[in-house]
Amino acid sequence: MKQIQGYADFIEALLQAGFSMGGGNSEGIFSLLSWSWNEEPPYETPVRWHTGDPETDPWEWRMRVLDERKDIAYGKVFFKKSGYITREWAPYFISVRRGDISFEEEYSNGTISKYAKGIYDVVVEHGTLPLHGIKELSGFEKGEKAQFDRALVELQMKMYLTMCGRQQKISQKGEEYGWSSTVFCTTESFWGPDVFEMVSKLGKEEAIEAITGQVLRLNPDAGPKKVLKFIKG
Repeated sequence: MKQIQGYADFIEALLQAGFSMGGGNSEGIFSLLSWSWNEEPPYETPVRWHTGDPETDPWEWRMRVLDERKDIAYGKVFFKKSGYITREWAPYFISVRRGDISFEEEYSNGTISKYAKGIYDVVVEHGTLPLHGIKELSGFEKGEKAQFDRALVELQMKMYLTMCGRQQKISQKGEEYGWSSTVFCTTESFWGPDVFEMVSKLGKEEAIEAITGQVLRLNPDAGPKKVLKFIKG
């Protein structure tokens, strides 16, 4: 992979790689940005975390890809941490994580929590919802923040929901205020039917084999157990 000198380099390399941890490579799989926000880059580059520069700040890139592109998803999808997946590789991960089984089937089987169902149902009902809207509408009590956070990660890891942009809160006067809030939608809405048509043609073991091969091309030293956990979630 080429050294990342800015946003354009990052996008080019990500489309080649197909997926990447969001920041740093603490899990030993693969990240285009092998250094975390509090570490110095291993090579000469203007890329720095949390500067606010959309060209050289990776923190800005995570929302920029969602605002500007339709072929890259970002969310908490690897080890319950953030990561990127391209359209090319989305069917493989979806095939492994959930396959053709419906959300209702998973919930009936007991593999989806009641907290996750509450979140999923309101997002499906509204199409897209910002984080603050999900909290307001999904019926969580004030003391259930931990359950809410876990359920939202659960839905991303199982690839039922994904981030799809950002939105500011609106006051009663119709004015924007505060920090932007992450917007969520279903993966079906984000990717469209073509990706899920491919999922229906993929077997789980075939998908695992394909992702494993790509991981090892990107990082031949990745450990087998870690690779499988990376793939299966």
